[in-house]
Amino acid sequence: MTGSPQPGDEPSLPFGFGELDLNHLLRMLQSGGPVNWEIAGQVAHHVATDGGAEAPVDPAATTELEELARAAETHVVAETGLSGTFATNVLVTGREGWAELHLEALKPVLEALAGTLGQAFRGPGGEETGAGPPGSPADPLAGLLPMLAPLLLGVQAGSMIGYLAQHALGRYDLPLPAADEPSLCFVVRNLDEFEEAWSLDRSDLRFTVALHEVVHAATRSVPWVRARLVDLATEYVSAYEVDPAVLSERFGDLDPSNPETLQGLAERPEELLGAMTSARQGALLEQLRVFHAALEGYADHVLGRVGGRLVGSFAQVHEAVARHRLERGEATRFVEQLLGLTLERDDYELGAAFCAGVVERAGTEGLNRLWESPRMVPTGPELEAPGLWLARIELDLD
Repeated sequence: MTGSPQPGDEPSLPFGFGELDLNHLLRMLQSGGPVNWEIAGQVAHHVATDGGAEAPVDPAATTELEELARAAETHVVAETGLSGTFATNVLVTGREGWAELHLEALKPVLEALAGTLGQAFRGPGGEETGAGPPGSPADPLAGLLPMLAPLLLGVQAGSMIGYLAQHALGRYDLPLPAADEPSLCFVVRNLDEFEEAWSLDRSDLRFTVALHEVVHAATRSVPWVRARLVDLATEYVSAYEVDPAVLSERFGDLDPSNPETLQGLAERPEELLGAMTSARQGALLEQLRVFHAALEGYADHVLGRVGGRLVGSFAQVHEAVARHRLERGEATRFVEQLLGLTLERDDYELGAAFCAGVVERAGTEGLNRLWESPRMVPTGPELEAPGLWLARIELDLD
């Protein structure tokens, strides 16, 4: 598949810390919050656009996609009964616009992670990691480590969102825990490149993506669904626990007078996260996996019912989009490690099979009960055996 990133293809960081003098570095370290959002914005924009200027979006593309989105809304509401999507805004943009939107939408979860990381640097009693006992010589890193958290999280947040912006067709390619109101978003440059790479019919691709966006916006228009996505992700990142010995090993060669030593820390986020993974996160990962599988399975079910009727080349477009979301390689490495978004093809298929099983027994009306309350979220065993879910909610028709 052309256009799909492969391991090692990701761009290097948009600037080298070694290019900064120490005074400039110290100014960067002064952040008014848990994440240095100024750095995050700079990095995200640079990575998203490969350091260049984006061409303005063609007004004709904006008009077309807005019309397709409104048409998709009518069909999705008829299928799901979720009318909240009629209130959603439509953004037709470039990669930089997608990045700006998600820097804001992911703030609550990323700031929760930053708080966890900052506490790890300070130690359980609030003391700075690396500080010796009273009267002992001060560790020169002790004052710097707590200042690193906002900078490192700013660089990583910007890199993550910038990489995703290079490949996103819309807002909901991944079940990101966005805290803002649902909206529809189309990245025209990525749609055009994807269309060309797969030799797809333009109208069919754009309407299919519009349907996909609208279904996900519809489910997120249910307040508890959006809250659960954010809460689970926040719990997950808050459950990181630092291993002091591993953290000391990772940061042992940090030289405050040599900014280049920061480069390795920023380029290898998995080392830092690996030093903080905790047993508590295992159960949360299972909850995330099950909920995401149910969301994606439902979206695919609705997409198949509506798109199968209305899109001439739906099977070809749907297969291309399904492969796209599973073959982004390094583009999603950090977000998967950070937020637990490790959905594999089996998870998507499991979610689709769950929805098909419910519809077979209880019809579309039974499946749409998923959105009545958080109590309706299936458990892991219920996802594999939809009859168990139906029995629990007293809809088993067998």
